[in-house]
Amino acid sequence: MHELTTPELYKALEYARSLDETEGRKILNQFQEDQPVLSQMVFQLFPMAINEQNQDMSHVFMDLCFDIICVYQHAFGKTPTQDELSPEWLEKQAELLSTQLQGLSKQKESLQEHFDQQIKQTGLINFINDSIDEFAAEDKKRKPAIKITETMLLIVTHLFSNIYTHSKV
Repeated sequence: MHELTTPELYKALEYARSLDETEGRKILNQFQEDQPVLSQMVFQLFPMAINEQNQDMSHVFMDLCFDIICVYQHAFGKTPTQDELSPEWLEKQAELLSTQLQGLSKQKESLQEHFDQQIKQTGLINFINDSIDEFAAEDKKRKPAIKITETMLLIVTHLFSNIYTHSKV
């Protein structure tokens, strides 16, 4: 997997934004079928945490997660299924994230700086953060949820990069 160039990223985002509702539902249904545990985490657990601070931000989070799925599928192919990953992959990812987050809490380095060294999709992360900032600027009640929304989307992007890097296929 490589870092997307600006033209590749824009082409993938254009693809994501051009899908109609039927095509979008098909992609989400296939993702839920292929990655049931990750799908539940991304579309149920993470939004619940964001929703505690602002419901609008939880909705934009889910929209941006859809964009992430589409960008990775468009650029790197179909999302590997849970079966194409080792059985303990998600558990290892959770442990790794926990360890990284604990380590970062003791350092000055930000989560984004830490993941920038690993993810290599800085254009996508910048697009996501810009989208969040623009959306939050429309209503001051959304601003307190910016940090958690950015953090959760950074984690989702990190997980997708790892899925495409570590699948058995």
